Amino acid sequence: MAALRAAERGKVIMWLLFALLSAVFAALTSILAKVGIEGVNSNLATAVRTVVVVIMAWGMVFLTNTQSGLFQISRKSWIFLILSGLATGASWLC
Repeated sequence: MAALRAAERGKVIMWLLFALLSAVFAALTSILAKVGIEGVNSNLATAVRTVVVVIMAWGMVFLTNTQSGLFQISRKSWIFLILSGLATGASWLC
């Protein structure tokens, strides 16, 4: 029982660390974007940042060797992933 509690505690600490790092990176994103966008068209800056994110996302896919799952995504999931992407893009316009 004590070992299980220690394992659960470890998971909680891990997720708290992930949450903290996520908040730090979100703050850095905002700060670095503000500095980096100075004198650059905002649409161009967003496009450059998006290319970097795409490269990192696909890098993680290949690093974790999950690229074969691309062909197992259901039609419904494709639709909602595409809609989510469109909503993300639309949020940048506002």
